Amino acid sequence: MKILILSCNTGEGHNSSAYSLKAAMKSQGIDCEVQDTIALMSPVASKNVSDAYVYSTKSSLFEHAYKLGEAVSNMDTYFKSPVYAANKIYTKQLYDLIIDGGYDAVVCVHLFPAEALTALKLKAKIAVPTVFVMTDYTCIPFLTETELDKYVIAHEDLVEEFAERGIPREKIVPLGIPVDATKFCSRQDKQYARRILEEEFGWKSSDVSARWFMIMGGSMGFGNMDGLVSCLLELIRPDDKVLCICGRNENQLAALAEEYAGYANLHAIGYTDKVSLIMDASDVLFSKPGGITGTEAVLKQIPLVHTAPIPGLEDKNARFFHYHNMSYSSLDPAQQAAVALRLCDDAAYRLRMTEAQRRNSYPNCCNDIIALLLDIVGKECKPSAE
Repeated sequence: MKILILSCNTGEGHNSSAYSLKAAMKSQGIDCEVQDTIALMSPVASKNVSDAYVYSTKSSLFEHAYKLGEAVSNMDTYFKSPVYAANKIYTKQLYDLIIDGGYDAVVCVHLFPAEALTALKLKAKIAVPTVFVMTDYTCIPFLTETELDKYVIAHEDLVEEFAERGIPREKIVPLGIPVDATKFCSRQDKQYARRILEEEFGWKSSDVSARWFMIMGGSMGFGNMDGLVSCLLELIRPDDKVLCICGRNENQLAALAEEYAGYANLHAIGYTDKVSLIMDASDVLFSKPGGITGTEAVLKQIPLVHTAPIPGLEDKNARFFHYHNMSYSSLDPAQQAAVALRLCDDAAYRLRMTEAQRRNSYPNCCNDIIALLLDIVGKECKPSAE
Protein backbone atom coordinates (compact mmCIF):
# COMPACT_ATOMS: atom_id res chain seq x y z
CA MET A 1 0.00 0.00 0.00
CA LYS A 2 1.21 3.47 -0.89
CA ILE A 3 -0.24 6.49 0.90
CA LEU A 4 -0.05 10.22 0.17
CA ILE A 5 -0.50 12.61 3.12
CA LEU A 6 -1.39 16.19 2.23
CA SER A 7 -0.55 18.98 4.67
CA CYS A 8 -0.09 22.76 4.62
CA ASN A 9 2.40 25.13 6.26
CA THR A 10 0.00 27.02 8.51
CA GLY A 11 1.72 26.39 11.82
CA GLU A 12 3.57 23.21 12.75
CA GLY A 13 0.55 21.29 14.03
CA HIS A 14 -0.69 19.93 10.70
CA ASN A 15 2.81 18.95 9.62
CA SER A 16 3.45 17.33 13.00
CA SER A 17 0.39 15.11 12.59
CA ALA A 18 1.34 14.30 9.01
CA TYR A 19 4.84 13.19 9.92
CA SER A 20 3.61 11.26 12.95
CA LEU A 21 1.33 9.30 10.65
CA LYS A 22 4.14 8.79 8.17
CA ALA A 23 6.46 7.42 10.86
CA ALA A 24 3.78 4.99 12.04
CA MET A 25 3.19 3.81 8.48
CA LYS A 26 6.89 3.38 7.81
CA SER A 27 7.18 1.26 10.97
CA GLN A 28 4.58 -1.08 9.45
CA GLY A 29 6.34 -1.21 6.08
CA ILE A 30 3.84 1.06 4.32
CA ASP A 31 5.20 3.38 1.65
CA CYS A 32 4.15 6.93 2.48
CA GLU A 33 4.97 10.48 1.43
CA VAL A 34 4.02 13.88 2.89
CA GLN A 35 3.33 16.78 0.54
CA ASP A 36 2.93 20.48 1.32
CA THR A 37 -0.13 21.04 -0.83
CA ILE A 38 0.32 24.75 -1.56
CA ALA A 39 3.90 24.04 -2.69
CA LEU A 40 2.37 22.24 -5.66
CA MET A 41 1.82 25.73 -7.06
CA SER A 42 5.26 26.99 -6.02
CA PRO A 43 7.54 27.26 -2.96
CA VAL A 44 6.84 31.00 -2.98
CA ALA A 45 3.09 30.38 -2.72
CA SER A 46 3.66 28.07 0.25
CA LYS A 47 5.78 30.67 2.03
CA ASN A 48 3.23 33.40 1.35
CA VAL A 49 0.44 31.28 2.84
CA SER A 50 2.59 30.52 5.90
CA ASP A 51 3.46 34.20 6.38
CA ALA A 52 -0.18 35.21 5.96
CA TYR A 53 -1.23 32.69 8.61
CA VAL A 54 1.33 33.98 11.11
CA TYR A 55 0.23 37.57 10.47
CA SER A 56 -3.45 36.68 10.84
CA THR A 57 -2.94 34.99 14.23
CA LYS A 58 -1.11 38.02 15.61
CA SER A 59 -3.83 40.41 14.50
CA SER A 60 -7.61 40.13 14.57
CA LEU A 61 -7.70 38.88 10.98
CA PHE A 62 -7.84 35.16 11.82
CA GLU A 63 -10.69 35.69 14.28
CA HIS A 64 -12.74 37.67 11.75
CA ALA A 65 -12.02 35.17 8.97
CA TYR A 66 -13.05 32.28 11.22
CA LYS A 67 -16.34 33.95 12.19
CA LEU A 68 -17.06 34.75 8.55
CA GLY A 69 -16.29 31.15 7.65
CA GLU A 70 -18.71 29.86 10.29
CA ALA A 71 -21.44 32.18 9.03
CA VAL A 72 -20.96 31.08 5.42
CA SER A 73 -20.82 27.40 6.44
CA ASN A 74 -24.16 27.72 8.26
CA MET A 75 -25.93 29.16 5.22
CA ASP A 76 -28.09 26.94 3.03
CA THR A 77 -26.48 27.35 -0.37
CA TYR A 78 -25.67 25.23 -3.39
CA PHE A 79 -22.58 27.29 -4.11
CA LYS A 80 -19.09 26.41 -2.98
CA SER A 81 -17.10 28.94 -0.98
CA PRO A 82 -14.18 31.13 -2.12
CA VAL A 83 -11.94 28.73 -0.15
CA TYR A 84 -13.04 25.92 -2.45
CA ALA A 85 -12.47 28.09 -5.54
CA ALA A 86 -8.98 29.07 -4.39
CA ASN A 87 -7.96 25.46 -3.86
CA LYS A 88 -9.19 24.40 -7.28
CA ILE A 89 -6.26 26.32 -8.74
CA TYR A 90 -3.75 23.52 -8.16
CA THR A 91 -5.98 20.51 -8.85
CA LYS A 92 -4.09 19.68 -12.07
CA GLN A 93 -0.80 19.43 -10.16
CA LEU A 94 -2.48 17.39 -7.42
CA TYR A 95 -4.05 15.05 -9.98
CA ASP A 96 -0.67 14.45 -11.62
CA LEU A 97 0.94 13.79 -8.25
CA ILE A 98 -1.67 11.20 -7.27
CA ILE A 99 -1.73 9.41 -10.62
CA ASP A 100 1.99 9.50 -11.32
CA GLY A 101 2.78 8.45 -7.75
CA GLY A 102 0.49 5.43 -7.92
CA TYR A 103 -1.01 6.13 -4.50
CA ASP A 104 -3.65 3.78 -3.11
CA ALA A 105 -5.20 6.38 -0.78
CA VAL A 106 -4.86 10.04 0.14
CA VAL A 107 -5.00 11.45 3.67
CA CYS A 108 -5.58 15.17 4.35
CA VAL A 109 -4.61 16.79 7.64
CA HIS A 110 -5.67 20.25 6.45
CA LEU A 111 -8.80 21.77 4.91
CA PHE A 112 -7.10 23.16 1.80
CA PRO A 113 -6.14 19.82 0.18
CA ALA A 114 -9.54 18.41 1.18
CA GLU A 115 -11.16 21.14 -0.92
CA ALA A 116 -8.89 20.35 -3.87
CA LEU A 117 -9.56 16.62 -3.57
CA THR A 118 -13.30 17.32 -3.51
CA ALA A 119 -12.99 19.21 -6.80
CA LEU A 120 -11.19 16.24 -8.35
CA LYS A 121 -13.73 13.73 -7.03
CA LEU A 122 -16.71 15.78 -8.23
CA LYS A 123 -15.24 15.74 -11.73
CA ALA A 124 -14.60 11.98 -11.43
CA LYS A 125 -10.91 12.58 -11.98
CA ILE A 126 -9.77 10.30 -9.16
CA ALA A 127 -11.22 7.17 -7.56
CA VAL A 128 -8.70 6.47 -4.79
CA PRO A 129 -10.06 6.49 -1.21
CA THR A 130 -9.71 9.81 0.59
CA VAL A 131 -9.59 10.42 4.35
CA PHE A 132 -9.68 13.69 6.26
CA VAL A 133 -7.96 13.83 9.67
CA MET A 134 -9.15 16.61 11.97
CA THR A 135 -6.42 18.19 14.13
CA ASP A 136 -8.69 20.23 16.42
CA TYR A 137 -11.54 19.47 18.80
CA THR A 138 -14.33 21.00 16.73
CA CYS A 139 -15.77 21.00 13.21
CA ILE A 140 -14.03 23.70 11.20
CA PRO A 141 -15.75 26.10 8.77
CA PHE A 142 -16.06 24.89 5.16
CA LEU A 143 -15.38 21.25 6.05
CA THR A 144 -18.97 20.39 5.24
CA GLU A 145 -18.51 21.39 1.60
CA THR A 146 -15.81 18.72 1.19
CA GLU A 147 -16.80 15.25 0.00
CA LEU A 148 -14.21 12.73 1.12
CA ASP A 149 -14.76 9.09 2.06
CA LYS A 150 -13.99 9.21 5.78
CA TYR A 151 -13.55 11.90 8.45
CA VAL A 152 -11.34 11.02 11.41
CA ILE A 153 -12.24 13.25 14.36
CA ALA A 154 -10.58 13.86 17.73
CA HIS A 155 -13.13 12.40 20.15
CA GLU A 156 -16.37 10.40 20.18
CA ASP A 157 -18.16 13.25 21.99
CA LEU A 158 -17.73 15.37 18.84
CA VAL A 159 -19.66 13.02 16.55
CA GLU A 160 -22.95 14.89 17.00
CA GLU A 161 -21.37 18.27 16.29
CA PHE A 162 -19.91 17.05 12.99
CA ALA A 163 -23.15 15.29 12.03
CA GLU A 164 -25.25 18.36 12.83
CA ARG A 165 -22.95 20.48 10.70
CA GLY A 166 -23.58 18.17 7.72
CA ILE A 167 -20.85 15.53 7.69
CA PRO A 168 -22.58 12.19 6.94
CA ARG A 169 -22.65 10.20 10.16
CA GLU A 170 -21.53 6.99 8.45
CA LYS A 171 -18.34 8.75 7.35
CA ILE A 172 -17.34 9.94 10.85
CA VAL A 173 -14.74 7.89 12.71
CA PRO A 174 -13.59 9.08 16.18
CA LEU A 175 -10.01 7.83 16.40
CA GLY A 176 -8.18 10.83 17.94
CA ILE A 177 -5.51 13.19 16.64
CA PRO A 178 -2.26 11.63 15.40
CA VAL A 179 0.86 12.52 17.36
CA ASP A 180 4.18 10.71 17.76
CA ALA A 181 3.31 7.72 19.94
CA THR A 182 6.98 6.82 20.41
CA LYS A 183 7.49 10.12 22.26
CA PHE A 184 4.21 11.01 23.90
CA CYS A 185 2.63 7.68 24.89
CA SER A 186 5.23 7.03 27.57
CA ARG A 187 7.06 9.02 30.24
CA GLN A 188 10.67 9.13 31.38
CA ASP A 189 11.32 9.31 35.11
CA LYS A 190 11.01 12.97 36.12
CA GLN A 191 14.38 13.25 37.87
CA TYR A 192 16.16 11.38 35.07
CA ALA A 193 14.64 13.72 32.47
CA ARG A 194 15.74 16.73 34.52
CA ARG A 195 19.33 15.49 34.75
CA ILE A 196 19.46 14.98 30.98
CA LEU A 197 18.13 18.47 30.27
CA GLU A 198 20.36 20.17 32.86
CA GLU A 199 23.40 18.52 31.36
CA GLU A 200 22.41 19.31 27.77
CA PHE A 201 21.49 22.96 28.36
CA GLY A 202 24.06 23.66 31.09
CA TRP A 203 21.45 24.55 33.71
CA LYS A 204 22.06 24.56 37.46
CA SER A 205 21.12 21.24 39.04
CA SER A 206 17.72 21.24 40.79
CA ASP A 207 16.76 19.87 44.15
CA VAL A 208 14.34 16.91 43.93
CA SER A 209 11.62 19.07 45.51
CA ALA A 210 11.93 21.79 42.85
CA ARG A 211 8.90 22.50 40.67
CA TRP A 212 9.34 22.90 36.92
CA PHE A 213 6.87 24.93 34.86
CA MET A 214 6.83 24.54 31.08
CA ILE A 215 5.33 27.33 28.95
CA MET A 216 4.63 26.74 25.26
CA GLY A 217 3.46 29.34 22.77
CA GLY A 218 3.22 27.02 19.76
CA SER A 219 5.71 26.90 16.92
CA MET A 220 5.10 30.61 16.28
CA GLY A 221 5.56 31.62 19.94
CA PHE A 222 2.01 33.02 20.24
CA GLY A 223 0.53 34.55 23.40
CA ASN A 224 1.25 36.71 26.43
CA MET A 225 4.18 34.65 27.66
CA ASP A 226 5.82 37.66 29.32
CA GLY A 227 2.79 38.33 31.54
CA LEU A 228 2.63 34.72 32.69
CA VAL A 229 6.38 34.58 33.36
CA SER A 230 6.15 37.73 35.48
CA CYS A 231 3.31 36.26 37.58
CA LEU A 232 5.07 32.95 38.04
CA LEU A 233 8.38 34.47 39.11
CA GLU A 234 6.59 36.37 41.87
CA LEU A 235 5.15 33.14 43.29
CA ILE A 236 7.71 30.39 42.87
CA ARG A 237 10.74 29.44 44.95
CA PRO A 238 14.32 30.24 43.83
CA ASP A 239 15.04 26.58 43.09
CA ASP A 240 11.98 26.18 40.84
CA LYS A 241 12.38 26.49 37.07
CA VAL A 242 10.34 28.23 34.39
CA LEU A 243 11.02 26.90 30.89
CA CYS A 244 9.72 29.08 28.04
CA ILE A 245 9.50 27.35 24.65
CA CYS A 246 9.38 30.21 22.15
CA GLY A 247 9.32 28.14 18.98
CA ARG A 248 10.42 30.08 15.91
CA ASN A 249 9.61 33.45 17.47
CA GLU A 250 13.16 34.78 17.72
CA ASN A 251 12.01 38.22 18.88
CA GLN A 252 10.19 36.71 21.83
CA LEU A 253 13.18 34.52 22.66
CA ALA A 254 15.55 37.50 22.68
CA ALA A 255 13.14 39.69 24.66
CA LEU A 256 12.68 37.11 27.41
CA ALA A 257 16.41 36.42 27.63
CA GLU A 258 17.10 40.14 27.97
CA GLU A 259 14.29 41.07 30.37
CA TYR A 260 14.90 38.18 32.74
CA ALA A 261 18.68 37.94 32.45
CA GLY A 262 19.01 38.21 36.23
CA TYR A 263 16.80 35.18 36.91
CA ALA A 264 18.83 31.97 37.03
CA ASN A 265 15.63 29.89 37.14
CA LEU A 266 14.14 31.32 33.92
CA HIS A 267 15.24 29.55 30.73
CA ALA A 268 14.07 30.76 27.30
CA ILE A 269 14.38 28.09 24.61
CA GLY A 270 13.88 28.43 20.86
CA TYR A 271 12.64 25.74 18.53
CA THR A 272 13.55 22.36 20.03
CA ASP A 273 13.04 18.66 19.48
CA LYS A 274 13.14 18.06 23.24
CA VAL A 275 9.47 18.92 23.91
CA SER A 276 8.62 15.39 25.02
CA LEU A 277 11.56 15.24 27.44
CA ILE A 278 10.74 18.69 28.85
CA MET A 279 7.17 17.50 29.48
CA ASP A 280 8.59 14.51 31.35
CA ALA A 281 10.67 16.82 33.51
CA SER A 282 7.90 19.34 34.23
CA ASP A 283 5.14 19.48 36.82
CA VAL A 284 2.74 21.71 34.88
CA LEU A 285 2.42 22.66 31.24
CA PHE A 286 1.08 26.06 30.12
CA SER A 287 0.02 26.13 26.50
CA LYS A 288 -2.29 27.90 24.12
CA PRO A 289 -5.06 25.43 23.24
CA GLY A 290 -3.77 24.02 19.99
CA GLY A 291 -5.10 20.59 19.08
CA ILE A 292 -1.71 18.92 18.69
CA THR A 293 -0.05 20.17 21.89
CA GLY A 294 -3.22 19.43 23.84
CA THR A 295 -3.27 15.87 22.51
CA GLU A 296 0.40 15.40 23.37
CA ALA A 297 -0.22 16.66 26.91
CA VAL A 298 -3.21 14.32 27.35
CA LEU A 299 -1.14 11.33 26.27
CA LYS A 300 1.64 12.39 28.64
CA GLN A 301 -0.93 12.97 31.39
CA ILE A 302 0.73 16.20 32.47
CA PRO A 303 -1.33 18.81 34.35
CA LEU A 304 -2.33 21.40 31.77
CA VAL A 305 -3.24 25.08 32.03
CA HIS A 306 -4.55 26.58 28.80
CA THR A 307 -3.55 30.17 28.14
CA ALA A 308 -5.01 32.71 25.70
CA PRO A 309 -6.12 31.01 22.47
CA ILE A 310 -5.79 32.13 18.89
CA PRO A 311 -9.47 33.18 18.53
CA GLY A 312 -11.54 30.76 16.49
CA LEU A 313 -10.60 27.10 16.57
CA GLU A 314 -8.59 27.30 19.76
CA ASP A 315 -11.50 28.79 21.73
CA LYS A 316 -13.38 25.58 20.91
CA ASN A 317 -10.38 23.41 21.86
CA ALA A 318 -10.06 25.17 25.22
CA ARG A 319 -13.77 24.74 25.94
CA PHE A 320 -13.68 21.04 25.08
CA PHE A 321 -10.67 20.37 27.31
CA HIS A 322 -11.97 22.48 30.18
CA TYR A 323 -15.39 20.82 30.29
CA HIS A 324 -13.87 17.35 30.03
CA ASN A 325 -11.67 18.26 33.05
CA MET A 326 -8.50 17.70 31.00
CA SER A 327 -7.19 21.22 31.56
CA TYR A 328 -7.86 24.49 33.32
CA SER A 329 -8.48 27.42 30.99
CA SER A 330 -8.09 31.12 31.79
CA LEU A 331 -7.20 34.34 30.00
CA ASP A 332 -5.71 35.85 33.18
CA PRO A 333 -1.97 35.18 33.70
CA ALA A 334 -2.30 35.63 37.47
CA GLN A 335 -5.06 33.02 37.61
CA GLN A 336 -3.09 30.70 35.33
CA ALA A 337 -0.10 30.90 37.69
CA ALA A 338 -2.25 30.36 40.79
CA VAL A 339 -3.89 27.26 39.34
CA ALA A 340 -0.49 25.87 38.34
CA LEU A 341 0.72 26.12 41.92
CA ARG A 342 -2.45 24.40 43.12
CA LEU A 343 -1.82 21.58 40.64
CA CYS A 344 1.63 21.15 42.16
CA ASP A 345 0.44 21.21 45.79
CA ASP A 346 -3.00 19.56 45.62
CA ALA A 347 -2.45 15.88 44.77
CA ALA A 348 -6.18 15.11 44.51
CA TYR A 349 -6.80 17.96 42.06
CA ARG A 350 -3.81 16.92 39.99
CA LEU A 351 -4.96 13.29 39.91
CA ARG A 352 -8.49 14.25 38.82
CA MET A 353 -7.07 16.10 35.85
CA THR A 354 -4.58 13.44 34.76
CA GLU A 355 -7.20 10.68 35.18
CA ALA A 356 -9.60 12.66 32.97
CA GLN A 357 -6.81 12.96 30.42
CA ARG A 358 -6.20 9.21 30.51
CA ARG A 359 -9.91 8.43 30.06
CA ASN A 360 -10.22 10.76 27.06
CA SER A 361 -7.01 9.81 25.26
CA TYR A 362 -6.57 7.83 22.05
CA PRO A 363 -3.06 6.35 22.36
CA ASN A 364 -3.51 4.03 19.37
CA CYS A 365 -4.67 6.78 17.00
CA CYS A 366 -2.00 6.36 14.31
CA ASN A 367 -2.36 2.58 14.19
CA ASP A 368 -6.14 2.87 14.12
CA ILE A 369 -5.96 5.26 11.15
CA ILE A 370 -3.66 2.80 9.40
CA ALA A 371 -6.17 0.00 10.08
CA LEU A 372 -8.92 2.21 8.62
CA LEU A 373 -6.86 2.82 5.49
CA LEU A 374 -6.07 -0.87 5.09
CA ASP A 375 -9.78 -1.62 5.38
CA ILE A 376 -11.02 0.91 2.84
CA VAL A 377 -8.19 0.26 0.39
CA GLY A 378 -8.87 -3.48 0.70
CA LYS A 379 -12.55 -2.96 -0.03
CA GLU A 380 -11.70 -0.82 -3.06
CA CYS A 381 -9.43 -3.55 -4.39
CA LYS A 382 -11.91 -6.42 -3.93
CA PRO A 383 -13.83 -7.52 -7.05
CA SER A 384 -17.57 -6.93 -7.00
CA ALA A 385 -19.92 -9.78 -6.10
CA GLU A 386 -21.60 -9.66 -9.50
